[in-house]
Amino acid sequence: MIKAVVFDFDGLIMDTETPEYTVSKEMFREHGAELSLEVWGECVGTHAGYFDLVGHLEEQIEQTVDREDFQARRRKRILSMLENGKPLPGVERYLETAKELGLKIGLASSSHYDWVSGHLRRLGLLDNFECVCTADDVERVKPDPALYLQAAECLGVRPEEAVAFEDSANGARAAKRAGMYCVIVPNEVTASLAFGDVDHRMASMAEMELKALIDYLTRGSKNEHML
Repeated sequence: MIKAVVFDFDGLIMDTETPEYTVSKEMFREHGAELSLEVWGECVGTHAGYFDLVGHLEEQIEQTVDREDFQARRRKRILSMLENGKPLPGVERYLETAKELGLKIGLASSSHYDWVSGHLRRLGLLDNFECVCTADDVERVKPDPALYLQAAECLGVRPEEAVAFEDSANGARAAKRAGMYCVIVPNEVTASLAFGDVDHRMASMAEMELKALIDYLTRGSKNEHML
């Protein structure tokens, strides 16, 4: 029986992924370099230090770059694009339905709490979450399962009683390693990634009502046990 839903944040509740990649790619081109989606996709959903963005740029242009200045300008441009960001289609409805169904609602993000809570507060969504687990709470973020295991513990459910919603391959691996159901809702940046073992894929949360999705997931689980 599913008792909880656990959401990722970046790229799932709000599309922060596309602006981040778009700005990074533009800044690479301003230096006469390229940042491929294939390379970028490997770091989506995990910790910020996983990929040395400036180092990758320096390798291409064969000269050093002022890291502090580059990152400061990059962050400013990304934040400017996110100022009017809104929840992705179906997100608010899923949160409303989860409450109606009596499900516990959590969040598990590889980003830091200030980043996640700041955006959720601006969107008016922060109070929906009983537990918000972020990079500040664990030693290892996604694809390690720690964030999802902590979210389950915080919500008072077993991992197999929760559905994780993810947009990235690293996030999906974390959810499945934790033992949760995993539904992926890729965005423009992550749509081409190889996700491996997941329970369902949707173009957006507006594609299927939450109750219907849960019925589908649990029916599939029951059928597996009957085989």
